[in-house]
Amino acid sequence: MAHGIPGLRGTEHIGFTVPDLDVAERFFVDVIGCELVYSLGPFAHPDDDWMLEHLGVHPRTVMRELRFFRCGHGPNFEVFQFESADGAAPEPRNSDIGGHHLAFYVDDFDAALDHLRANGVEIMGEPTPSSSWSAGQRWVYFRSQWGMQFELVSFPNGKAYEKDATVKLWHPAHPAE
Repeated sequence: MAHGIPGLRGTEHIGFTVPDLDVAERFFVDVIGCELVYSLGPFAHPDDDWMLEHLGVHPRTVMRELRFFRCGHGPNFEVFQFESADGAAPEPRNSDIGGHHLAFYVDDFDAALDHLRANGVEIMGEPTPSSSWSAGQRWVYFRSQWGMQFELVSFPNGKAYEKDATVKLWHPAHPAE
């Protein structure tokens, strides 16, 4: 049996839900620098179980709208606003099952951090220099207005584990590697 998904090229998009798409759009476009590509919705199936079968949500849940954003060289974001038929759930913490964060790579860590602060974004602690296998990297978490966690990361001279890797991590300073 073959190892992995045949023809896999990488991550195309990441989908997540927010409580207010207008607030999320201002954050992703004005603060982060993403581009709004398109919007769809509303979408509902009041007479069948399509929402449960295809999306794993209560069958009467309504997807009010989704907005699709392009963000630099990484995967696109498919951002949803739902009207949940069985009640809203809080944003999971990193330690919860399903907990997550999105990390943004930047060329100039300090300029990016200053930009986030100037835009009133909550910075979680102070920047941390990594060690061991990720030596060469600096990172810091930050939080959106709705509580979703993000990470700012930079490793302009690579990470320690990349020095001996046979397949190199793509890096904007060395795109041919």
